[in-house]
Amino acid sequence: MKHSMLYKFNFILPSKKKKFLNFVMLITAATMFINCNGNNQSAKNANAPIEVGIYTIKSKSITLQQELPGRTKATLSSEVRPQIGGIIQKQLFSEGGEVKKGDILYIIDPTKYKAAYDEANAAYKNAQAAIEASRLKDRRYKELVKVLGVSKQDYEDAHTAYLQAKATAEEKKAAMESASINLGYTQIKAPISGRIGISSVTEGTLVTPDQTIALATIRTLDPIYVDFTQSSVQVLNLKRLLQQKAIHSGSTNVRLKLENDVLYEHNGTLKLQEVAVDEATGSVTLRAEFSNPENILLPGMYVKVIVDEAVNTHAILAPQQGISRDPKGEATALVVSRGDKVEQRNIIVDRTIGDQWLVKSGLKENDRLIVEGLNKIKIGDIVHPVDISPKLYTNKPKSN
Repeated sequence: MKHSMLYKFNFILPSKKKKFLNFVMLITAATMFINCNGNNQSAKNANAPIEVGIYTIKSKSITLQQELPGRTKATLSSEVRPQIGGIIQKQLFSEGGEVKKGDILYIIDPTKYKAAYDEANAAYKNAQAAIEASRLKDRRYKELVKVLGVSKQDYEDAHTAYLQAKATAEEKKAAMESASINLGYTQIKAPISGRIGISSVTEGTLVTPDQTIALATIRTLDPIYVDFTQSSVQVLNLKRLLQQKAIHSGSTNVRLKLENDVLYEHNGTLKLQEVAVDEATGSVTLRAEFSNPENILLPGMYVKVIVDEAVNTHAILAPQQGISRDPKGEATALVVSRGDKVEQRNIIVDRTIGDQWLVKSGLKENDRLIVEGLNKIKIGDIVHPVDISPKLYTNKPKSN
């Protein structure tokens, strides 16, 4: 077959043969040109700078926050106890309901206390009558002694009897008032306003004034306190932080995160800080006050308090994806330096704020931090930086 084609080719006319050879040479040259250009383009692409995404560091004013563990506590709490002994005759409140200061909660059988009051009242009235009789005798003898109508001794005896009658009346009055107080104690009243818990007694129960078990407990829940703790080390660190030029004290407003990680809708106010450190735990107790109109917060709940510790007016934030750790565990970052050259920085980070790190040192404003394409480059490479800051990090940072 091959020889047949060559044989036919040899008998092609010279003019046609020349045109055919020119065509073959043209195809060959074009192929060589394409291959050459392709190789040159590949070489050119191989030497081109690698494109990386950068984040341009800008200083910001942020609020430094901290979450601290705490417990809710009633602003007022009162255990209801009897001040006299007797049988509970009535219970006049609904357990778990609201009561107001002065509301009658229980009635102790008042029979014997009413009788004691009536007896004391009668004795007081009798003593008052005796005062009047002795007063008149004293006045009459005072006039008679002047004209020698009675002896001086008789007058002095009459005057002494008058004074004794007055003293006796005061004594009887005190006894009557004491009996009145005891009679009033038969009505056990709410000492404070709030929600009352479960009653420990029922009607017909004998109670005594020195019993250790409270009849019920009333707690004021609106507003409500939250006591939370901060370690003494954190207190010292905060004081040192506030000495820095760009750091200012935070506000007294605090927020609350419930046990189910839901943020409580009402903000609170920081009220006080304990003046001593607990030796057992090495922590300081702080107290905040929250409004609680819906009674969502109940005493004893575990919560997290979000405190505005300070305001950093010149904070340097870096995206977490641009920060890595070396084998020693130290934080490092790759930045684009002059001449678009990759440079490594050793940095110190303080805390996470949203999806970024708060950087204490190692980065400064206008540094170009590499956040994308990190796996395609190495230190010293020349790169083509593309600023992706507006696209990726437009959300306002939130401090943790």
